[in-house]
Amino acid sequence: MAGQSPLGYIGPSLRRERERSGMSLTEVARRAGVAKSTLSQLESGGGNPSVETLWALCVALDVQMSQLLDPPRPRVQVIRADEGPELISDRSDYRATLVASCPPSARRDLYRLAVEPGPPRESEPHMPGVVEHVILSAGRALVGVAGDPIELGPGDYIAYPGDVAHVFEALESGTRAVLVSEHN
Repeated sequence: MAGQSPLGYIGPSLRRERERSGMSLTEVARRAGVAKSTLSQLESGGGNPSVETLWALCVALDVQMSQLLDPPRPRVQVIRADEGPELISDRSDYRATLVASCPPSARRDLYRLAVEPGPPRESEPHMPGVVEHVILSAGRALVGVAGDPIELGPGDYIAYPGDVAHVFEALESGTRAVLVSEHN
């Protein structure tokens, strides 16, 4: 089974987090820079949000991405290599699969990345205090702070502030990595 679409639980999660925040559809849409109709459609289980749209909504709601993506889990969880909620960028050939998340009181999310050469995945700053850790498992990539990324090869590790603009650019086909987003 290819990466599973998280659309079935993003809608209810968005609504839950918006209601928990006490904000209206209009206010969350304004803060995230998305159309109110788009947010309404997403809360109703429609649409196909990009990574960028979901990050903007997370920032607006002050929640971790995993709070929108992670379905309820059993005590023992196994995620096979081709399973898990998958997010696709609309700006580059970049796929992020949520592998493990923490409950709201915890401080990190874990993603498996599959990235192909092409336009770099440029990320806007996340919430203050976020640090991203990347271990490249295959291929080559430029990763890190925008304007000063570091070239990584298989087995290389980098940590950089996620609360500033940052980039991931695959230099070879089949580039794979693990990303840990740490919320301080």
